[in-house]
Amino acid sequence: MTNIAPLDGITVLSLEHAIAAPLCTRQLAELGARVIKVERLETGDFARHYDNRVKGQSSHFVWTNRSKQSLTLNLKHESSTEILDRLLPNIDVLVQNLAPSAADKIGMSYRHLHEQYPNMIVCNISGYGNGGPYQHKKAYDLLVQAEAGFLSITGTEDQMVKSGISIADIAAGMQAQAAVLAALIQRGKTGKGSNIEISMLEAMVEWMGFPLYYAYEGAEPPRRSGADHASIYPYGSFLTKDKKTIMLGLQNEREWKLFCCNVIEQEGLFDDKRFFTNALRSTNRDALRNIIESVFLKLSSNEVAEKLDAGQIAYANVNDMVSVWQHPQLQALKRIVETETPEGVVDSFLPPGNNSSYIATLGPVPEIGEHSRSILGELNFSEKEIKIFFDDGVV
Repeated sequence: MTNIAPLDGITVLSLEHAIAAPLCTRQLAELGARVIKVERLETGDFARHYDNRVKGQSSHFVWTNRSKQSLTLNLKHESSTEILDRLLPNIDVLVQNLAPSAADKIGMSYRHLHEQYPNMIVCNISGYGNGGPYQHKKAYDLLVQAEAGFLSITGTEDQMVKSGISIADIAAGMQAQAAVLAALIQRGKTGKGSNIEISMLEAMVEWMGFPLYYAYEGAEPPRRSGADHASIYPYGSFLTKDKKTIMLGLQNEREWKLFCCNVIEQEGLFDDKRFFTNALRSTNRDALRNIIESVFLKLSSNEVAEKLDAGQIAYANVNDMVSVWQHPQLQALKRIVETETPEGVVDSFLPPGNNSSYIATLGPVPEIGEHSRSILGELNFSEKEIKIFFDDGVV
């Protein structure tokens, strides 16, 4: 295994806050890129202050900002251009998720930068995209979940429910990372940079493919079905005697037969006309749930799990956060590593993209402006000039 990561030698400048852009750039950092995160003076990225659950630090910030360098910079101060003029020639990728049109106003858009820095890749992450009637609307994760139709299919029959995680932000961050990597490959072929536009709405709609096509040309959309799958059954939650929940996952007729014969031991159910196809099982799910739970409610969760294992039927436990940190599979795969933060060492997870040819580049979570002085030194500003920048509130 080599120590040369795929993005060694690539420098990313990120005008970022919240989740989408920071998640994108954290992943680029783990692939070996040097990521310089520009933050507001004193307060920094506002995600630093969402909560104080990780040794007094924000859970969101610790999650999305490992392995970066923090540079505080007042982009509205006229002297910031002195710093940017020396910094930008070293930048391969600029990632930004500022408010609509903000990057353009401060001269950090692709339109402003391309002529002077033709090799630079600029990635813009916005709520609703560049153009159209929603271009200037503010967009937060929950609002995009709603606009993309996610809320309409998530929850119970009586109540819609949002995702428990920032799913629209995550979708945009993942799409942005992939787009940046593609742009770097493209630059290797053409020698030229490019402009990338990623919107949270488009990223979220991409993830909505199943329900959108299920409701194609005005067909009935998937109903909100709680923890159960909207169109595959039995695929969802079932109670056991000890009041625990087992999540079943049956995908095909072979598994359905194994389940009938070996798990609930009702062979005749396989030929029952009410449940002869998945579509029928889904339509008649209430009746089928009663039959399944009439068996499961006589057994403990461990006994049900043993029968499912023996019957080769997929299932899962409903873990809480403590259980995930202690998950035996994650422990066996040695996924948990220590990460330095301004308030001490915390546990974190290795990135999921395991590659045999390099080791992921993992570094600390930075303090606000931790690297400002060293970055300015690299740009050949004198100690006197650096002191003036600090005194004047530029950095």
